[in-house]
Amino acid sequence: MSLLVVGLSHRSAPVSVLERAALSADAQIKLLQDTVAAEPATEAAVLATCNRIELYADVDKFHAGVAELSTLLAQHSGVGPDELTPYLYVHYEDRAVHHLFSVACGLDSMVVGEGQILGQIKDSLAKAQELHSAGRLLNDLFQQALRVGKRAHSETGIDRAGQSLVTFGLEQLSAGTAVEDWARGKRALVIGAGSMSSLAAATLARVGVAEIVVANRTYDRAERLAALLAEQYGQGLADGTDVPARAVPMDSVPVELTRADVVVSCTGATGIVLTAEEVAASVEGRTGQPVAFEEAGDSVRTAAKAPAARSAADATDVRQTPLPPTSVGTDEDCPLDLGSVQGGFSVMGEAAVAGMDAATLEQHASWAAGSAVDRREAARRSPEADAELITALAATVATVGRIPERRKSEPVLEVPRPTPVLSLLDLAMPRDIDAAVHRLAGVRLVDIESLAEASADAPMAADVDQVRRIVSDEVAAFGAAQRAARITPTVVALRTMAADVVASEIARLEGRLPGLDDKHRSEITQTVRRVVDKLLHAPTVRVKQLAAEPGGAGYADALRTLFDLDQETVASVSRAEDSTEKNRGPR
Repeated sequence: MSLLVVGLSHRSAPVSVLERAALSADAQIKLLQDTVAAEPATEAAVLATCNRIELYADVDKFHAGVAELSTLLAQHSGVGPDELTPYLYVHYEDRAVHHLFSVACGLDSMVVGEGQILGQIKDSLAKAQELHSAGRLLNDLFQQALRVGKRAHSETGIDRAGQSLVTFGLEQLSAGTAVEDWARGKRALVIGAGSMSSLAAATLARVGVAEIVVANRTYDRAERLAALLAEQYGQGLADGTDVPARAVPMDSVPVELTRADVVVSCTGATGIVLTAEEVAASVEGRTGQPVAFEEAGDSVRTAAKAPAARSAADATDVRQTPLPPTSVGTDEDCPLDLGSVQGGFSVMGEAAVAGMDAATLEQHASWAAGSAVDRREAARRSPEADAELITALAATVATVGRIPERRKSEPVLEVPRPTPVLSLLDLAMPRDIDAAVHRLAGVRLVDIESLAEASADAPMAADVDQVRRIVSDEVAAFGAAQRAARITPTVVALRTMAADVVASEIARLEGRLPGLDDKHRSEITQTVRRVVDKLLHAPTVRVKQLAAEPGGAGYADALRTLFDLDQETVASVSRAEDSTEKNRGPR
């Protein structure tokens, strides 16, 4: 059997596809059950987070396994195979082990080095154990991945390379200000009471918000989280700050939105939890002013679109400011008579300026630059000066293809967005908050998509290289252990056969020597067993060592052939080990 992983993540698929492919808890259970029921797979585990969906399996056929796992992912995610397949990645054997170990260390996370993935891997293993879909291979793999992740965090500074998505998201909301300074005194609303929401609430408490309100569809879970926060942070932090926490039902969210300064949402809902209209209404309820949608893609924004954040005097449309002319002869009061120029002013060559005096040309240049020129002063110039200027202009036209305009460059006018009245962090997949909120004036939304963009250029810490070396070493060690373990059933079958031979020979000896007393019988039995054990010790130890090396899989076959071991006996040992692992349950 061989390890195979098929999946998609923020590195292979756009957020829109990840959002649609997100698996509910029930869908994950059904996917596991259907995977182990499929022909190529005997074990299965699902790792589903906000930015990845991966299906791990122990398969006996590579191509059939890839086809089956890809089909199952498409069926249970609801995204058609033709649409999903281009975004899937496949890892096999050692590459699959390397991938999971990298994920466990945070190297494959959206925010490099974040440690929350360890808890998600632990949950994934527990679910597979509970459903008895994880056998020896996946139990060993996931438990080792957890150990590797913990080793990376304890032996290196990978934590400095990144943070949890919550911390990274709050840094994006604070827009360069220290999160503690930005959060101090703010009221926070946390929607959801799962692991991510709990982490968000704890993080907000640590950075010093003034209050935390927890809303959840199951009110009891919201109460438990609020009580835990009140117990841990309500007695005061190191700086003496108390952080009160309380729970509210989901139907109280619209009211709480009018009081909140920052909102973090991470629920398991499959649809939108907060619409753009609800967010706009909450801001209007606080400010008493209507909230407009900003036009996407405007290079020049109208400050008046954010009346809640700016005064009437500051809300003047910047596009009303007069700008310098953008083309020749197309604005009012242009001093050139375009009709007198054959073919228009843009005609190339001497014909464009022939017959036009230098004073007229200079008049246009001064008009374009916003200054005035006395025509009478320009008219005093000599014909020779006019001829020289015309010749120079004609040469310029022949070279650059147009008559140069002597004017100042036009500044790019852009009014920055107003200071947000409400900051929202959406960590759900699929999204909880309508993406249209991005366009609401006075509101700032950070979601998984914007976090992916922001983290793309995040600096990598030097410790990342050290973690990569740890991963490579651990992959090699795991591979060796697995290869050695594959020969164990054969060794067990060999020793079982040897024990049967000993028992048979002792029975025959008793038939020949019926008067043999118990003391001598026991001594003879122990002597024969010691002889067999000594004969088998060196070959079995050595064959395990050889099997652990790359390409060592053939030693098990050689051992079976040399000792004429029954294949079914070896297989029964393997089945017994796998059954023990699957029935072990969560640990």
